[in-house]
Amino acid sequence: MDELYREVQVLLNMEGEIDFKDFQDYYKRVMDYLQEHGQDLEEEQIWKGLLVVESLSSNSQSRYREHRKGKEAKKYKRMRQRAKLWAQNFTKRLQSMGYSDEQINERFHAMLEEEPEQQ
Repeated sequence: MDELYREVQVLLNMEGEIDFKDFQDYYKRVMDYLQEHGQDLEEEQIWKGLLVVESLSSNSQSRYREHRKGKEAKKYKRMRQRAKLWAQNFTKRLQSMGYSDEQINERFHAMLEEEPEQQ
């Protein structure tokens, strides 16, 4: 999850937008990882996962709006739906750990402001 988190931080801070194929590849890697490890994540990994899937969901929705009539529209819509399900899962898990909606929102927005780690 750490690698996927670092990648999304880089993507969020890019000037432009990656193409469909690169976006789809990243999405598939995230979904494959979550399919295999999603239920076993520790608290810090859940936070990172939340940022990753919320970013995917939001970006997919924006891309869907831009390409409504394009051949990728249905794919973006499905990507958004699956990412949103994971975001809901992670939010519920954080709530069960005692975090309020306000605390979740505050930390999420703080994570959005983080600069990508230098490698």
